[in-house]
Amino acid sequence: MEELVVCAERIAASLKAKKETVAVAESAAGGLITAALLAVPGASAYCLGGIVIYTRQAWEAMRDFDKSLLGGYRSATEGNALVRARLARDRFGATWGIGETGAAGPTGNRYGDQAGHAWVAVSGPREQAVRIDTRNTQRLANMHAFAAAALRLFEESL
Repeated sequence: MEELVVCAERIAASLKAKKETVAVAESAAGGLITAALLAVPGASAYCLGGIVIYTRQAWEAMRDFDKSLLGGYRSATEGNALVRARLARDRFGATWGIGETGAAGPTGNRYGDQAGHAWVAVSGPREQAVRIDTRNTQRLANMHAFAAAALRLFEESL
């Protein structure tokens, strides 16, 4: 977690200096992206919140979510990660959104993605997404890798 927080500290400084905000919609990282951002003192100045969308029921819990926004994208795809990033940005009214979706392991997901496969995305003044393939079946290691990749991508986007 320390590595994630070190990156989050740099992100926090940049967001505060620019008076920008971020929100997160993550899945296989299980809340680690949001936790890292919130671990930095003064997080309320830049981190508006996060949601872990881990199951179909989690999507359903978002009462007014327009399913057509998913555009047919299944989990663990670039399109789905971008939808999550945009959703976080729009729902929280943030400058930036971070989205993550993947298969943490120890097995793959029901769509045939292997453990260690994920997509992370950033949406805001610029958008980009990156595919992650750790080739690892260790769940906690993958969760950490997905969160680290998301934070690195966000820092690069800033």
